Amino acid sequence: MIKLFSLKQQKKNGEGASCGVQKQTSAAQLRITKDINELTLPKTCGVEFPNPDDLLNFKLVICPDEGFYKGGRFVFSFEVGPNYPHEPPKVKCDTSVFHPNIDTDGNVCLNILREDWKPVLTVNSIVYGLQFLFLEPNPSDPLNKEAAEMLQNNRRAFEHTVQKTMKGAYVGSAYFNRCLK
Repeated sequence: MIKLFSLKQQKKNGEGASCGVQKQTSAAQLRITKDINELTLPKTCGVEFPNPDDLLNFKLVICPDEGFYKGGRFVFSFEVGPNYPHEPPKVKCDTSVFHPNIDTDGNVCLNILREDWKPVLTVNSIVYGLQFLFLEPNPSDPLNKEAAEMLQNNRRAFEHTVQKTMKGAYVGSAYFNRCLK
């Protein structure tokens, strides 16, 4: 009875009249819309939507104002899959960076993007997690072992290498593009 009433109401309002084709909004789209509306970004972060109609693919820009990476501009791509929030978004660092927790392919080692993900976590949680990686790199859980070892064994050399690579430089065979603002 209720379904019949809602169908009649839709017809009356002119909805659903085009051969029964209706654009469905997925659970992932609903949740990401909610997450983005509730986003509270720190002053060092910003979000960019290359396609404003596609909330499932966007960029996060982090510009640390303290720590080893102060003055840099780091861009991350977010790809939200159809199983969000039951699976975390795929996050890649588009900026080449000498960092213990980010490899040269842009893969990010952040526990909440892997085994510690829970559906109650939001994009906001990821933003703060990524920002924290720039304030406190974690050499205990590295993707870039060379950077992690340098940070653990020679903090001064690590800081010098980070500064050098942010200006654009090679470390071994890996080239790091300039990322200073």
